[in-house]
Amino acid sequence: MPVMSAAAPLPSTWTIRLESPEDTALIEALNADSFGPGRFAKSAYRLREGVDPVAALNFVAVEDGVLRGSVRFWPIRIGGEELLLLGPLAVQPGQRGRGIGIALMQAGIAAAHRGPWPAILLVGDEPYYAKVGFSRLPPGRMKFPGPVDPKRILGLSLQSGSLLNLSGQVRRARIDHPVCADGAALD
Repeated sequence: MPVMSAAAPLPSTWTIRLESPEDTALIEALNADSFGPGRFAKSAYRLREGVDPVAALNFVAVEDGVLRGSVRFWPIRIGGEELLLLGPLAVQPGQRGRGIGIALMQAGIAAAHRGPWPAILLVGDEPYYAKVGFSRLPPGRMKFPGPVDPKRILGLSLQSGSLLNLSGQVRRARIDHPVCADGAALD
């Protein structure tokens, strides 16, 4: 009986491109499907509230005209330093494991290297995000607005040594759209 060898992986058929305004509703639906309504209670969302993401760093994965994933980056501040916050990173549940999330992050990180930011932070699972260079930051050095498991605070230096002495309260870098306490836009 002949020995069957494992099939070669299929080449990716999706493309990564910058997010466009037409993608907004699809991205919101993807995030709702991926993270549910509880996402709004997370500390990372407090930092995004009323703030526009950095348009030049927001990417989507599209396959046959279908949005498969997205990643966004947001400006944050620690002391006098402006950094980036990665997230949400979302991939359609049935499409996970194909490398879409990694490719989205790689595109965003490459674009961020061309900007003025010294580093990127995120709250997430180290084994996954380590694949693109993130590592756990020393506990207690950075305080997020609200509870965050210190073991899930990860960073990636875009400029050599930028995370070595960084510490303090993580805040929004600016407010683009005033919001009230419950998140509704103020008129």
